[in-house]
Amino acid sequence: MTSRRDFLKQGGTATALALAGNALLPTLDRAASLGASPVYPRGVHAFEELPIRELLAAALAAARSAGASWADARIGRYRQNFVVTRERQIINVVDTDSIGIGIRALVNGAWGFAASQTLTPDGVAAAAREAAAIAKANAIPGAPPVVLAPAPAYPDAHWKSAYTIDPFDIPIEQKADLLIRANAEAMKVAGVKFVNSSMFFVKEDRNYANTDGSVITQTVIRSWLPFAATAVSPDFSDFQVRTNVVQPAGRGYEYIQAQDIVGNARKWGEEAAEKLKAKPVEVGRYDLVLHPTHLWLTIHESIGHPTELDRAMGYEANYAGTSFVAPPEKVLGQLKYGPSFMNIQGDRTQEGGCATIGWDDEGVKAESFLIVKDGVLNDYQTSREQAPWLAWWYEKQGKPVRSHGCSNADNWSSVQFQRMPNVSLLPGSQERSYEDVIAATDRGIAIVGDGSFSIDQQRYNAQFGGQLFYEIRGGRIVGMLKDVAYQMRTPDFWNAMDMIGGPKSYQMGASFFDGKGQPGQIGSVSHGCVPARFRNINVINTGRKA
Repeated sequence: MTSRRDFLKQGGTATALALAGNALLPTLDRAASLGASPVYPRGVHAFEELPIRELLAAALAAARSAGASWADARIGRYRQNFVVTRERQIINVVDTDSIGIGIRALVNGAWGFAASQTLTPDGVAAAAREAAAIAKANAIPGAPPVVLAPAPAYPDAHWKSAYTIDPFDIPIEQKADLLIRANAEAMKVAGVKFVNSSMFFVKEDRNYANTDGSVITQTVIRSWLPFAATAVSPDFSDFQVRTNVVQPAGRGYEYIQAQDIVGNARKWGEEAAEKLKAKPVEVGRYDLVLHPTHLWLTIHESIGHPTELDRAMGYEANYAGTSFVAPPEKVLGQLKYGPSFMNIQGDRTQEGGCATIGWDDEGVKAESFLIVKDGVLNDYQTSREQAPWLAWWYEKQGKPVRSHGCSNADNWSSVQFQRMPNVSLLPGSQERSYEDVIAATDRGIAIVGDGSFSIDQQRYNAQFGGQLFYEIRGGRIVGMLKDVAYQMRTPDFWNAMDMIGGPKSYQMGASFFDGKGQPGQIGSVSHGCVPARFRNINVINTGRKA
């Protein structure tokens, strides 16, 4: 097989700026071209009244009759709610509601996919036959057939994410009032001139079935509260922003309430104002103490993406590149990603994670697995189609060939493919806090919060900014810095890590809008981590002019 990786090696090096969570805007009406509203069977007037099991069974039966050796079907309702404010104003309120079925058929070793909003027995059967016809057209003579790793059947499975208050039951007025009161508190800080705040909510009612015999029902809720306070200097020569203060989570409205944004807004405004007075950083090499609110993004870009198996095999070359963690036969069990105390876990089971699920979109039960074990590359993120590509490695490890449950589609109208699970740096065995790591550092910079970044198509060379930067001297914070960014080569950077926090210092960050695929899809993913120290890292001044 000639992969896109081989093409890029022969044709030159391509560079791309990876699109990260907050740089992506949500696609609010992906299914508009398929119809404004679903068609229900006679007598059915709402999604909740649909005979879902019967419709799923009809779709699978039609796919089988059309020649599919294997098929799956997903009937889903995907809702989004966005409330956006600025200072004392409501800027925008958006609600989307998308309902339909997506059917995937495997015929003669090739995939076909079709989607429809006609949720009648005849409608889903027609979509299934279309999926099978597309699969037949997609077959390439001589191409190796798709082989799926086995997975147990779950004939009556149910799951819902960790929420206690459904945000879609909360009135818009209540959400907007909370945001505007928080804005008002931040505006009380001298120098703060602008405040933007929002609430983003997603609710997915997923119903899945496949020809293995699985029938799975799940409800997924995710919540996010973006907030940004902008301070402007008296002479208008500088402005500074404090943002990304609340991480997304796979939880409900109770998570928003727990953030106490009205009580914390003044502090966030004060941090923005303090940045105006911060000392510009002197370029050079420093020991970096990275807080979990910052480190999660570095993990996402330099570990999460490069260990996606389709990317490593060259299939993502057109969208933000390939991966230096390749080819698998030369790096699995051999690539020293970091020190021996570094363990990176892929996990779709962690409560509150944005990628947490009961079963993935191929009917595989969620699990956790070590991507990096004792500092060495141990595994990749896989789907049922991808796991057999690593059969030689699993056989060598004495493990079965099975998917890690990393298949996901962002809508019923999207075909599922491998997406990132929660990817996390596990705590060290010794209990150690963020303050302890600072106290052990003689000359360094502590970084809190995520900011802008740039990374190459191989996920190898990168540059990261942040939100708050503090100078460390003799184990103490001695002042705030600004215009800080650090440069890194991924394996050199992670091997420079010499100290990590313990279990009590573990926190989760997340990306609400992580892009991948063609056509592009949006995913959500969390990254747990502990504070960590990295020795002798190159720091540049982003405010310096030539």
